[in-house]
Amino acid sequence: MTFLRLEGLTKRFDGTVAVDGLSLAIERGEMLALLGPSGSGKTTTLRLLAGFETPDAGRVWVEDEDVTAVEPVARRFGMVFQHYALFPHLDVGANVAFGLESLRIRGGELDQRVARALALVDLAGFERRRIAQLSGGQQQRVALARALAPEPRVLLLDEPLSNLDPSLRERTRGEIRELIRRVGITTVLVTHEQDEAFDLGDRVAVLQGGRLEQVGSPEDLYATPANPFVAEFVGRSSRIAVTVLGPTERGVRVSLEGVEWELTDGASPQGAVPPQGEALMVVRPEALRLMAPAPGAVAGTVAERRFTGAASLFTVATDGGARLEVTGPPRSVRPGDRVGIMPSRRSGGGIHLFPSGDR
Repeated sequence: MTFLRLEGLTKRFDGTVAVDGLSLAIERGEMLALLGPSGSGKTTTLRLLAGFETPDAGRVWVEDEDVTAVEPVARRFGMVFQHYALFPHLDVGANVAFGLESLRIRGGELDQRVARALALVDLAGFERRRIAQLSGGQQQRVALARALAPEPRVLLLDEPLSNLDPSLRERTRGEIRELIRRVGITTVLVTHEQDEAFDLGDRVAVLQGGRLEQVGSPEDLYATPANPFVAEFVGRSSRIAVTVLGPTERGVRVSLEGVEWELTDGASPQGAVPPQGEALMVVRPEALRLMAPAPGAVAGTVAERRFTGAASLFTVATDGGARLEVTGPPRSVRPGDRVGIMPSRRSGGGIHLFPSGDR
């Protein structure tokens, strides 16, 4: 049985649709990441789950219980806010105890629950520390301890790492992942950071304009995007108009900018791509290779080079007006060089075809 279920959630603010008929099913102990750009409806969805907003339509279920009209405190959901919402005038123990006291837990049981929650986040013995004495990562763990202390049914995380510097964010992300898997609590995470969603989420739900574009494992989203938006938002990619010429024994043949390519090795038509006719190709940088200008290659000029370590990311302005990103050896070409582009010998499913009218 599905543990947490959203059914057709809709929320409008002053006529603007923030969440548009959103339905999701989340299993017990699963972490689902809500990923999308600003304004996609991620945080509003989380607030609807928490009970801080009331949906205009739709229902929220936990197991067999309809909690749509239940007050936030009665839902038994824990929440970690983007800015942690810690009380600077209270010490760590009092911050963690805050939610427990609202449940009328007092005395020795309160002290035990606070100590247990702090031990869970590796802050045992920190009860008397002041919030100002803690690092950003420690403050984030106090916020987690406070959310977990009442033993909630569901944990909601709203951009929990956005206030940390990059190196601390990556380390803390690993700590959160290990903690949540150890506790086994059903979790919904809101983030606009793809790395965070992929690292923490068992599945990722991609939102845009309040609508669910696709939900699946990180591998599924990367390898089989449902539409151009998902293909471009998840990972790096470029788009270019093509004409589908027809199927071949190994794949499909397309024409672009006056040359013909046979797309093989996992090149995947998505949706109602015509057997012949206009289409949109979305391609990952690693699915292309650079070469000297030659017949059969799309011609262009290197516009930019971005060093990424073992490889570089090159932006090529094609003669037909497209801009394609291609991964290659760091010093293989320089900006201003004339080059040709061909599909990589092992594109690894990094080339996707969509109907030409898809967004």
